[in-house]
Amino acid sequence: MGERRQPFLHRVGEAGAKIGSKPPRSKRVRLAIQLAIAILVFGFLVLTVVDQWAEIKDKGVHFHIVWLIPAFVILPIFYALNAVGWDLILRFLGYRLGAGRAQVAWGQPLLARYVPGSVLYVLGRVLLSERAGVPRRLTVASIVYEQALQATSAIIVASYFLIGHPDLEGQPLRWAVLLLIPLLIALLHPRVFGPLANRVLRAFGRDRLPEVMPLRGVIAVLAFYTLNWGVIAVGLYCVARSVSNISASDILVVGSAQAFGYLAALATVVAPAGLGVRDAAFAWAVKVATPGSSFAVASLIAIVVRGVLTVVEVLYVAVVTALGRREGWSIHTGVIHASPEEEEAVEGEAEGAALAPTSRPPN
Repeated sequence: MGERRQPFLHRVGEAGAKIGSKPPRSKRVRLAIQLAIAILVFGFLVLTVVDQWAEIKDKGVHFHIVWLIPAFVILPIFYALNAVGWDLILRFLGYRLGAGRAQVAWGQPLLARYVPGSVLYVLGRVLLSERAGVPRRLTVASIVYEQALQATSAIIVASYFLIGHPDLEGQPLRWAVLLLIPLLIALLHPRVFGPLANRVLRAFGRDRLPEVMPLRGVIAVLAFYTLNWGVIAVGLYCVARSVSNISASDILVVGSAQAFGYLAALATVVAPAGLGVRDAAFAWAVKVATPGSSFAVASLIAIVVRGVLTVVEVLYVAVVTALGRREGWSIHTGVIHASPEEEEAVEGEAEGAALAPTSRPPN
């Protein structure tokens, strides 16, 4: 008698767990992929700026580099606070990394988001957390919670943009976004999220969640992430102000535009870390704060914002990597490099991580 065939959803789960579990081993291939993505990312926005440069000059665009000084002070704080938020999630799940190790485990693999599939990014956090005594499955569960809470906080912040955007005036459905907030909070309630997630995991042949967050933890971390959007709003306003005369009263517009871009990137799986998708969505959203609501000026701002955020990420990763190495607590999970042992470990961890949304910090 032949071997019993697995249920359909179990087979889907097994197949999904293997997708993207093996990044290209060749460093040259990885680099080529990243360069190709980068070209596609900025192609549309750069062409817009070049084609409409005359309009941009008419809108009074300027370059005041002094505004970048506060931006480079504020934006690293945003990344550091994201690591604190993840540490809070782990604490509510019953484990504690500590402030320093949370920064290293969250920040050191950050650039690995740009590897297609983002598997190395998840893997880096899993391996570093395991060295601190956190079980792998619980780390994956914390990343699932992190993604859900960040998305919910982004919806809260982006609702300001969706309701007030001139292009959406006369659309009564724009108010429906407010209904999503209590709905998502209700879904994250442990009595709802736990059984629902376990039912989905069981249908796909996966193990149950090891722990669930209490409601007070969900509310606390959600409030924390929502406030952190205010930090990046101020930082990105400084970046935008270095390019164009944007009023200080539009800080909330800049913050909600970034949240909208994050949600747009989260809804797609085409570009690693949401490259391109996030930038275009941010440009469309932030144009209402530019002189004459110019998309060309907004595209220029989006390009500068992406450049500044990339530099800030590299600096932040360098600092936390140095911290990890000083403490003898570091792994090779950069954008290009991964040790053979880590690549072997990807296969085992991909089964748990594949069912979670791609983890993308809201930069």
